[in-house]
Amino acid sequence: MVKYNKLVRDKIPEILDQKNILYEKRFANDSEYKEELIKKLLEEVTEFAETPTEEELADVIEVIESFKKLSEYKSVEKVRLNKKEIGYLAGSVRAYDNWTGQQHINFALSLNGKKNIASNLATRLQFNPKVKTKNLSSGNRQKLGVILAFMFEPKVAILDEPTNALDPLMQNIIYDIIREQTYKGATVFMSSHNLAEVERVCSRVGIIRQGKMVAVESMESLKEKQMHRVKVVFAGKYDKGEFLTLGGSEVVMASPEELILNVRGEIASILRVLSAHRMKNLEIGRASLEDIFMEYYER
Repeated sequence: MVKYNKLVRDKIPEILDQKNILYEKRFANDSEYKEELIKKLLEEVTEFAETPTEEELADVIEVIESFKKLSEYKSVEKVRLNKKEIGYLAGSVRAYDNWTGQQHINFALSLNGKKNIASNLATRLQFNPKVKTKNLSSGNRQKLGVILAFMFEPKVAILDEPTNALDPLMQNIIYDIIREQTYKGATVFMSSHNLAEVERVCSRVGIIRQGKMVAVESMESLKEKQMHRVKVVFAGKYDKGEFLTLGGSEVVMASPEELILNVRGEIASILRVLSAHRMKNLEIGRASLEDIFMEYYER
């Protein structure tokens, strides 16, 4: 007996019935059916790639519709719609070289079709959408990526190094755009190696070390970690060893006349030691986010 390992969509049973051919059939279980659908999808996609006609595309869509009937994919339409509420900026913006920025924007519109602020963003970022992307500088490619990420004012934005390749003025505009969207209720996830940028823009910080999240804190609590940067210029000689014995202090830089310390916790003990010395200058300030990160999490 000839074995037909085909999907019902190929109408093999109907053809055999019409020809009065006797046969046995067995219904595939869910796992087997999914496996056959995958094979069929690969087959149809290959045929469409070789002959990109409407008929071949219709065959691809038909298999995809069959996938959507499986229980594990019953929420796929919801997932697809949710994706429209997500803006994404990759660490390296990739674009079609022969398309202009406007063509990229128009393509995004064809997929989403929502009210958008692309024109406003292009104006603010001083971006010319008529230029082909192959002729754009890295900074202007970054601007295009930001426009595509925020043009539909998404509920969630995922940004990888959003100010990469931008000058300080443009960076400030990006910060303003991010703040505006968060004020409107958006959630923005931003990765950055620029801790000064994180300190300026973010309200909550996750610190990743060696591929693992080692801390998640609000910006306020991170800043409240008591750490000060003490800079002293002495009027005479001093002994660096006096400061090394103090708990919570770390010498950042020492020269014959100058000393810079990071001090964790209270600074009263440092001040008591300093009071015994003649000083030309003394500066005490809160440590930056970068200093706090290096002190608490880099070890």
